[in-house]
Amino acid sequence: MAILDERHREVLTAVILEYLERGEPVGSRAVARRHGLGLSPATIRNAMADLEELGYLSQPHTSAGRVPTDLAFRFYVDWGLGDLRLPEGEAARLRENYARPQGGSEQLMEQTSFHLSAFSRMTGVLLAPPLKQTPLARINLILLSDDRVLAVVVTDAGWVTTRTLTVDAPVTEEDLRELSRQLTRRFVGKTFREILDQVSAPPDPLDPLRARAGAIVDQVFSLLRDRRLYVGGAPNILEHREFWDLQAMRMLLRALEEKGRLIDLLSTLADERGVQVMIGRENPVEEMQECSLVTARYTYHDRVLGILGVVGPKRMPYSRMIPLVDETARLVSQSLSRVRHELYLPS
Repeated sequence: MAILDERHREVLTAVILEYLERGEPVGSRAVARRHGLGLSPATIRNAMADLEELGYLSQPHTSAGRVPTDLAFRFYVDWGLGDLRLPEGEAARLRENYARPQGGSEQLMEQTSFHLSAFSRMTGVLLAPPLKQTPLARINLILLSDDRVLAVVVTDAGWVTTRTLTVDAPVTEEDLRELSRQLTRRFVGKTFREILDQVSAPPDPLDPLRARAGAIVDQVFSLLRDRRLYVGGAPNILEHREFWDLQAMRMLLRALEEKGRLIDLLSTLADERGVQVMIGRENPVEEMQECSLVTARYTYHDRVLGILGVVGPKRMPYSRMIPLVDETARLVSQSLSRVRHELYLPS
């Protein structure tokens, strides 16, 4: 990023603000008329030409004004925003959604993706806790039918994840209760990473747990590797003119639907502190390079559990999206402590 003098910073910021508001290429006269820089249109036009040469602006057509590039938005996010806070009325409405949690942590996660979507008018995303870093509290195995068993895994943060398993040989409810007790006793308090490291070693042929129910146990261990992505408000993308282009819309919706690469991306971002903003081609997921992604991680007792955020056009109101995501992450972190004691776990 080239170092800009004060005049070029002022002009660039004015162009970005004008573009964020109107969504159309910006001309020098509009900047001079509406942003009070005390500069003539000719001076602004020369500065805009310099900014284009430096990679901050582009000109879609020779007769049109200029639009900010990814580099310009990066400048704006890093240097142009200052101290950010949600308007108090909006912050109060957001807090109200978390004042009395309904249901367990899974409902909290799903509702959060929709809260983000509703408040941002964009698409809300939330990656469930990376369980490999989270200690196990309990495993329950519940008989559904002759060949199906429901596995319920609960972490010490109260996160519940379930999967239906298939069994080759009939099992009884008592068999499953005993197996649940044995699995819990052996692995309680260990992180999923520790459990998976332990079970990846060659199995002990004399291990009674593997001998009695090896197939079920292997499926439970497979469940520990699962990650879940909640997406709320994907149709909101259609409201933004940047995605009225059919190809751009299809690419983004495909990325949100397939989820795999987005899960991997969010998993890497969970290692970063604070609010992260990924703009355009900074995103390694090609289908999302016409977007910006604003994320923040949420925690339980200072331990990182997952990450949440919003996906929208690069022309998004960053000054509002950044504090929205930051405050939501804080509220989710607080709510997890309360939700832990309100879980419904079948017995």
